[in-house]
Amino acid sequence: MEQPKTREPSHERRISSKEHRAEYAAAKASPADHKPRLITSRSVAPVVHGAGAVGRFNSWLAVHITRAVGTMWAAYIFVLIALISLPQAYHAFVTGDTYVGIAWLSQSFLQLVLLPIIIVGQNVISASQDARAEADHITLTTLHAINVQQLKMLEQQRTMLQQQREILDLLQKRGITLPGADTGA
Repeated sequence: MEQPKTREPSHERRISSKEHRAEYAAAKASPADHKPRLITSRSVAPVVHGAGAVGRFNSWLAVHITRAVGTMWAAYIFVLIALISLPQAYHAFVTGDTYVGIAWLSQSFLQLVLLPIIIVGQNVISASQDARAEADHITLTTLHAINVQQLKMLEQQRTMLQQQREILDLLQKRGITLPGADTGA
């Protein structure tokens, strides 16, 4: 008979910042005070390139170039540019210079054409991730509000039970026993 596999202890593989760990600890310690946040690309951009003027310019330039190159129209233009040198590459390949043919295929065509197509694909994926993040944020915010309400209700219930216990103790001291009441003995 096979021995059941023992489960190895799980290890945290993500590397989080000190700020994140502190916020996480605070949220666990006082969940009612925690407010879910929506993180957008605008709030992350200063972390990537810096918050100064140069960092903002670098982010602006990178985004504009990516938007210009990351379109299917740019891919079509790059196909036309690559096809301009196709006859020379084909001639070189037919005459036995495979190096030129392979260089054209890898450098002119694949890199030039695939770059904007990959960017378009990444933009589609990014848009779906952003939409999912916004939907998750709404869900988490709603769940947070429900949890805060539940915590308040539990606190009210605890107070009511404590008051009820005090009333029962007072009645018991006066010798009054209610039918079905737990006397605590």
